Amino acid sequence: MWLTDRLASFVTGLGLAKDKGANVRHIHVLRDRVELDAAYRDNWIAKKAIDIVPFDMLREWRAWQADEKLVGAIEAAETALGYQTKLLAAMIRGRLYGGGAILVGTRRGLPTDELVIERLGKGDIAYLHVLSRHEIHAGQIELSPLSPYFGEPTYYEVRGATGSQRIHPSRVIRFLGAPRPEHSTAQSDCWSDSILQAILDAVDQASSAAQHIAAMLPEAKQDIISVPGLSTWLSTEENTKKLTDRFAYASQMKSMFGMLVLEGDGKSPEGETYQQKQLSFASLPDVARLFLQIASGAADIPVTRMLGQSPAGLNATGDSDVRNYYDHVGAKQRVELTPALRRLDRMILRHALGEEPAGCWYSWNPLYQPSEKEKAEVGKIKADTVQVLANAALAPEEVLAEGVKGWLTNTDLFPGIDKAYNTHSGPLTGSEPSADDLGPDGLPADPERPGNVVPFRRQATTDAAPRSLYVSRKLKNADDVLAWAKSQGFTNPMPAGELHVTIAYSKAPIDWMKIAPTWQGEELKVDAGGPRIMEQFGDAVVLLFASSDLQWRHREIGEAGATWDHPDFQPQVTITWDRGDVDLSTVQAYNGPLVFGPEIFAEVDEDWRAKLPAAE
Repeated sequence: MWLTDRLASFVTGLGLAKDKGANVRHIHVLRDRVELDAAYRDNWIAKKAIDIVPFDMLREWRAWQADEKLVGAIEAAETALGYQTKLLAAMIRGRLYGGGAILVGTRRGLPTDELVIERLGKGDIAYLHVLSRHEIHAGQIELSPLSPYFGEPTYYEVRGATGSQRIHPSRVIRFLGAPRPEHSTAQSDCWSDSILQAILDAVDQASSAAQHIAAMLPEAKQDIISVPGLSTWLSTEENTKKLTDRFAYASQMKSMFGMLVLEGDGKSPEGETYQQKQLSFASLPDVARLFLQIASGAADIPVTRMLGQSPAGLNATGDSDVRNYYDHVGAKQRVELTPALRRLDRMILRHALGEEPAGCWYSWNPLYQPSEKEKAEVGKIKADTVQVLANAALAPEEVLAEGVKGWLTNTDLFPGIDKAYNTHSGPLTGSEPSADDLGPDGLPADPERPGNVVPFRRQATTDAAPRSLYVSRKLKNADDVLAWAKSQGFTNPMPAGELHVTIAYSKAPIDWMKIAPTWQGEELKVDAGGPRIMEQFGDAVVLLFASSDLQWRHREIGEAGATWDHPDFQPQVTITWDRGDVDLSTVQAYNGPLVFGPEIFAEVDEDWRAKLPAAE
């Protein structure tokens, strides 16, 4: 007696004899090498299903974490051996055939000897050869759980035209495809299934759908002519020829003049009717897309990555799919690839350095590469976080400085900054100036700058006495702006040395040491173009312009405690305090670049206007 346990319904027939799916069974049909080769070489979907994942796993490669000289030697050894390229080839063979391998050739010992990694010296790896499971044959499986090669063959064998060579398993690095539910202990059965074993049906269906749609294109439009008594006309050879010639001439006339003329004089088939039928392809793209989605799902690759196109549709972004896919690939790097490479990576270190230095490790570079805008936004957020921590005194400045150094040297925000750190190895917060270097206001003096005020640089000091604050940047290309002003009719513009942009004007005292240094450095450039407006504020005629950098800096200083006497902040340069007879409505605002020098910190001087030098 056979007992079955399944869902059945006598009312609907579900699971019973009349249910069309009642006797469906899964039967394993092994895909042989010929079929796998043909699918990989001739079917683009199958090829992408095999190639995309290993390519993405190795695309950005990895970053060794060690001394710069050691990293350089390791990367040079990997390049000389073609490590990344050969690893890609081995992984592709593993996914296609269910097994691929890298054969490690050394200058010490015989191929049949166990490769003891600790005995390898510098330059001892002679080659890395890539083989498929069909080119390297496995021996009896090692079944002893005490062996480091448990589950691997006790030996491999490479057969050639001149004979065969046995290889010790320590010299072979295996790469598998789709895992099997159970490992077989049979001889030479140490491999896995091809990735195509489970997905080839979905791949074939997607390819067939596209081919069927393509085959329908020639049938998209058909001309149909109904001929009464057609069988009578075709009963004799003479009438058949007359009928055939008649419609051949009709088709020729239609091609020449774009119209079809049929006779109705009683001497030929009367009552002939002509109609044209067209096939509708409105729903076919959705059908083709559905099969492609099924194939992509079977391959575990997003459609956007499989097809190499941006997502379509009003609300389609594809960003979450791509990020989820990259997370999946990153997990495969850590869970599958890193353990598989552990033995070979130790050999590479010995080959490159002659040893395995402590603290030498690597991490896989992120697959998702942010845009320059995204990098800048993340950098701004991190910089703001550092400023908040510093202002709140939640961490020592030396600790924050080291953290910022590590962040900047491990990103590509500022290429070459790691070398700059090595060159300028002094304290990150600056050095304490001597009394001889200070001006009358307690700031570092500069004999070439009026008032001996230099651009602010944060000093290594504790909280300073609060004082009022005026922050500005001098206009470096003032001559260009003055030439424009004179061309517009302004006869008494500001002196060149006084043209500037005001960033902060705080009459309320503030601790200057709480303001982080600017990220814009010694020069800030506002590119030509953009919104520019001429306005008069009281006696002053100013040039208004847009600058997000200045807006951010003004807000940053305000967050540190600076006040501002106006409702909002708008970057501007005062052109003149004497408009004269100039009609501002006729003035064409200056549209060239504005180049500003470093930030200047000074105390507020409410009598500053009386001290302005006369215009030239």
